[in-house]
Amino acid sequence: MKKNILILCMFGVSALTVNGQTLLKGTKFTDNWSVGIKGGVTTPLTHSAFWKNSRPAVGVELSKRITPVLSLGTSAMGYINTSSSKTAFDASNIELLSKFNIMNLFGGYPGTPRTFEMEAVAGIGWLHSYVNGTGDANSWGTRLGMDFNFNIGKEKAWAISLKPSLVYDMEGDFNRHKSRFNINNAHVELLAGITYYLKGNSGRHHFTYAKEYDQAEVDRLNTDINNLRSQLSNSRKQIEDASNRADMLQKQLTECQNKKPIIETIVEKAKTLESIVTFRQGSSKIDASQLPNVERIASYMNRHPESKVVIKGYSSPEGSIEVNERIARARAESVKSVLTKKYRIAASRITAEGQGIGDMFSEPDWNRVSICTLQEK
Repeated sequence: MKKNILILCMFGVSALTVNGQTLLKGTKFTDNWSVGIKGGVTTPLTHSAFWKNSRPAVGVELSKRITPVLSLGTSAMGYINTSSSKTAFDASNIELLSKFNIMNLFGGYPGTPRTFEMEAVAGIGWLHSYVNGTGDANSWGTRLGMDFNFNIGKEKAWAISLKPSLVYDMEGDFNRHKSRFNINNAHVELLAGITYYLKGNSGRHHFTYAKEYDQAEVDRLNTDINNLRSQLSNSRKQIEDASNRADMLQKQLTECQNKKPIIETIVEKAKTLESIVTFRQGSSKIDASQLPNVERIASYMNRHPESKVVIKGYSSPEGSIEVNERIARARAESVKSVLTKKYRIAASRITAEGQGIGDMFSEPDWNRVSICTLQEK
């Protein structure tokens, strides 16, 4: 008995050690559960013809894989009555099971289940025997066996299993034989079953390895993250600066919109052009040398039909005032006459005035002139 317990402890330590060497995904409590049904025959191990005294056995099982090597679960078995007794079942067995995956224990877990796997099974349970009327018996038992699993499907979500095992009644005739594991108090089970592995949080039906990163890659990723954080900080500063500038421009725009416009009145002055025609002393006749100055006025007025001219005649201070006034008027009229007769300028566009003695110039002789001033709107 002590030897068997020692062997089970060694299996348990090995199972946990193998799992601790690698990083696995799917280790949450809700991961790696399975449900199964099983059925077959059972018969006493000794003093009985195997097939003649066999009877059907059916059961259900619920298990959780703790590691790729170790699984824990519970099982409920019912043994169908084939005797003359009126009970449907002549015995039942409710057990706590532990399973050790031999392939993963010695070959390592490849990341997905193998197509074929073997598991060593050990369990302890409550045996109950049914009889007509009163007198049902209770005992405790153990199970030692093997599961030969054929994992099927793309994701290995299903398994078909062969499950041979020995079930010992640990009380039996212990007082007489002084042995718990007595073959005379044991029966053989030959079962077949089907198991479904529930999908876990990772979306897989079994353990998977987490991706391992080397330190150089981790350092590079950390550097990239820090660079992105720095870029994000710079971008935020640029956005803040742009926002401040936008606020400033908006403020200036608002001020401009609210500012009253300054209205300036622009008075367009009429364009003026002057031309001076000089005369000899005491004369109002235009010399040939002065005709270009008259023609200058005429040419401009022909190009600008809206223009007008004011002609003011002057005289030098020699002589009497009456004579000088008469000569001044004659000089203005002389220029007007040339413009109307020679250059066909309408008289309505010409104003001729005598101004008497002129004092525009410091030299007296220079004041014997007619000053023609053009006006254009």
